[in-house]
Amino acid sequence: MPSMSSKSFTQIVSDMVTAVQGRATALIDFAIGSVLRSVIEAVASVVVWLESLILVLLQTTRLATSSGSDVDSFVADFGLVRLPAQASTGQVTFARFTATMQAIIPVGALVQTSDGTQQFTVIADTTQPAYNAGLGAYVLPPGTASGAATVQAVNAGAAGNVSAGTITVVAQAIAYIDTVTNALGFTNGANAETDAALRTRFVAYIASLSKATKTAIANAILSLKTGVSETLVENALYNGTYNPGYFYAVVDDGTGTPGSSFLSAASNAIDAVRPFTVSFGVFAPVVVTANVAMTAAIAAGYDPVATKATVRAAVLAYIGSQTLGQSLPYTRILQIAYDSSPGVTNITGLTLNGGTADLAATAQQRILAGTVTVS
Repeated sequence: MPSMSSKSFTQIVSDMVTAVQGRATALIDFAIGSVLRSVIEAVASVVVWLESLILVLLQTTRLATSSGSDVDSFVADFGLVRLPAQASTGQVTFARFTATMQAIIPVGALVQTSDGTQQFTVIADTTQPAYNAGLGAYVLPPGTASGAATVQAVNAGAAGNVSAGTITVVAQAIAYIDTVTNALGFTNGANAETDAALRTRFVAYIASLSKATKTAIANAILSLKTGVSETLVENALYNGTYNPGYFYAVVDDGTGTPGSSFLSAASNAIDAVRPFTVSFGVFAPVVVTANVAMTAAIAAGYDPVATKATVRAAVLAYIGSQTLGQSLPYTRILQIAYDSSPGVTNITGLTLNGGTADLAATAQQRILAGTVTVS
């Protein structure tokens, strides 16, 4: 909770009295029972109440100082809920003194401890030999003196963990059943998650949101700085050989030639979110140089040198905007040149790396501008 100095009722009254005495020249009787002291004490009581509300507000707006339902509402905003209490379960043995008749122990029948503090309900359990799914009950046929059934504590929580031999009372009459007992203690009951445990799990929950997915890995790289781009290739080595459980990332810091420090930072970011046991590699892009040459016809009234410089700058900017694996279309350069200035009337002799074909790039490559000549 933020540091805050609070004052008691007595301190507030004392401060108010001191303030009045320091400013007033008459009618400053503060004896117990005086009108002025009564007014100040009334105001001070309101101040103390407001102070307590502020303190409560500060506590409930932070998980570290919240408690109870305030902890629940805080973590609920992040999709997390408190783990509920668990009711203990276990096996009891029903028995009878005379086994001449069939006994039916219905699901829902109640048994309890000898002191009456804990009650247990008979529940369905198809793993028990005596359970009959058709009847929804445990059946002891004639000639069978005892049989096991599964029960669950009526009230969830650790209080339902009882010792062996303590469940001895049949809480409601069951025909042809005389006794009940538990040979083993019950130990699987648990109280609801405590505030402290929920706070600890909340931290782990938030950390777990960076799951080992392709999106999480890409986000880890892109979060390093602005202008970053990446490509991720799964189940293949950098040379293209199939290799399950391996992936590689080609990362660029925006320059096309990232340094070792950036590659190391990218590797650390990936390692923080990668799947366990999965290996990976980080590589800088392979630069593909784009050399452009063209001849521009400039309209009358436009400065030919300045206009051609504008065309060149526009082409450089467009090539610089290409990201990893993005190809460079030949005709797109023509469009960029024409759109750069209304003074451009014609573009002829355009070549891209000496030809007129698009310049392709793989996922491992980035196209960067080489020489751009506008004559």
